[in-house]
This record gives sequence, structure tokens and C-alpha cells, in this order.
Amino acid sequence: MNAEFFAALEQLEKEKGIPQSYMLEKIEATLLSAFKKEYGATAMMRIDMNTEKKKMKVFRQRTVVEEVLDPACEITLEEAKTISKRATLGGVVENEVKTENFRRLSAAAGKSIFIQAIREGEHQAAQEAYRNRKEEIMTATVSKINLPDGAILLEMDKGTNILTLSEQIPGEQFTVGQKLKVYVTEINKDVSEPVVNLSRIHPKMVWRLFELEVPEIQEGVVLVKGVSREAGSRSKISVISRDPDVDAVGACIGTHNMRIDNILSELDGEKIDIITYSDIPEEYIAAALAPATVNSVTMIDERSCVVKVNADQLSLAIGAKGQNVRLAARLTGYKIDIKAE
Repeated sequence: MNAEFFAALEQLEKEKGIPQSYMLEKIEATLLSAFKKEYGATAMMRIDMNTEKKKMKVFRQRTVVEEVLDPACEITLEEAKTISKRATLGGVVENEVKTENFRRLSAAAGKSIFIQAIREGEHQAAQEAYRNRKEEIMTATVSKINLPDGAILLEMDKGTNILTLSEQIPGEQFTVGQKLKVYVTEINKDVSEPVVNLSRIHPKMVWRLFELEVPEIQEGVVLVKGVSREAGSRSKISVISRDPDVDAVGACIGTHNMRIDNILSELDGEKIDIITYSDIPEEYIAAALAPATVNSVTMIDERSCVVKVNADQLSLAIGAKGQNVRLAARLTGYKIDIKAE
């Protein structure tokens, strides 16, 4: 194994981000597997690795004995003398093994380990690249659509990743080359799984989009207190300002609705209610039921309440198929019973 081999490892590190030290460890395992298939399970070997001179040699080792019981790892003194004149009983002699002389079966076994090592190395390198991106928004480019099960292939900072149909906003359509934002829900350790799990329906995605669009949230002047979401249809987000001169809801909407429009465009027109958060449960629950007007909120116990509205506000407060009250309940954490006065 010569300079060309080490040059290939350097290329792997440059293009795939796989450290040479990692690959050299895996190469030793590859050679050991092929070696044992060639000479037997008990066979011993030594690898002489010289990264500076870009050379690597493999040596077979055998113990010198009077009577050979295991030819895989033992050798007689007479035969050992042909290898090294200094050989003595109980000592170890070694001779260089040319890996290109390994039989096809042995080489194939080693090759499969080596290929697996590259896959694992790529996966680990990608993991490291995404290590600090969990629960963050990333921009991706659609590179392939109409994959099995409705998934799409996305080109990202480090290679490609899959966005499954179950994590897409219902009804949205994609085109090759389209830029879109995705939320990183998980970074996988198992090589058999994608490097990251991506989503466009996670409630936290709405939260992160507001962080990207609203400087006051980035600066900590406006705080996001909660998000509830039914992707593709409606979301509710509650915010509060730490500065009495800054209107939290107005900051999220932006001049001429610019900020909220950018978010709605990214979410394919999904409706978003921006709610002012309050530490007073009655106020918070009433606000969360927007766009309905609430007459009163009566707390029944620590986690439930009765809300009264005018008859003409009842359907608005409940929402289509109960969506409005359902989202309000998720946002506030209270069970809400709505009654018409």
C-alpha cells in the first residue's frame, strides 16, 4: 500500500469529511478480517503504518514451538530459522504478507468491511456537520420529486436528505430547484437511517420562522411563549414584549404586513393567529380564542374553564370541526368548554 493509497484517503477526507485517522483504523479491521479468512481464525498479524512515508505493510506473526499444533499461529524452530536466524523457541517470527495475494473470498470479505466503514464515516461526518442544527431551520433545495411514498429529495449543506410525505405540509407541491425551509427534528446515530429527520409540519417550525423574520425576537425584546399548529390549515403563536414601547403583535406582523407575509408564503398560505400572552389565565384564554370575541372566562379548576360568548360568536370560537378551540386549548394548556349566552 503506497502513496497513491494514502492520497486516496486524503481525497476522502477532503470530499467526504472522513478523517484519515478514522479510515486507517477501519483499514486495519478490514485487513485483519481478510487476513484471518486467509490464514485462520487464530492467525496473528502486525501492521506497520508509516503515514509520513505513506507506506503500510502487513506481517504475519507465528510463535516458535517444538511441535506445531496450530499451523495458523505456530511454526517450528527449523522453519522459523529460514525466516529469521535469530528465531528461538517461545519467540515470535514474522514475515511480510502481500495483500494482493489474498484469495478472492478473503479480499471480498475485507472489501465489504471497507465499504461499510466509508458509509459509517460519511454518516459520522454528516452528523458532526448537523450536530448544532437540531431544532433549527435550514434552507434546502429540492433535487428530486415523485420518490416512492411521496417523499422528496433535498440538497443541503452536507449531501442530500429525505423529506417524507408525512412531514410535508398537506397539499403543498414542489418543483425541482425550489428553495424551501425545513426544521431539523432529530440527528440519527444509526447508519441505516437518514442522517437527519426533517419536518415542515412541526409546531416549532413556526416559532423558528418568526425568529428569522422578527429582529425583536432575535434580540430578546419580544418573547415567543407558545405555538400550537395544524399544519397547512392554521397556527396560533403567543408573544409578549419585554419593552412597554414595543408592541409584540405589531412587531411580528411588520410594516405593511411584510414579516407575516414572508412567513405565510413559506408555509404555503397557512393562517396564523398572533396572540398576546398574559400571565392571567382568563386573559390568555380569551385572547387565544381569537378571532372570536369572548364575554367571560370562568376557571373551574387549575386546568379547565368555561368560556361564554354571544350566540353569533359561538361557531367562530369553536371553529370549523372544532379547530379554533382545539388550537387555543393546546396553546394555553387549559381544557376549554365554550357556551353561548
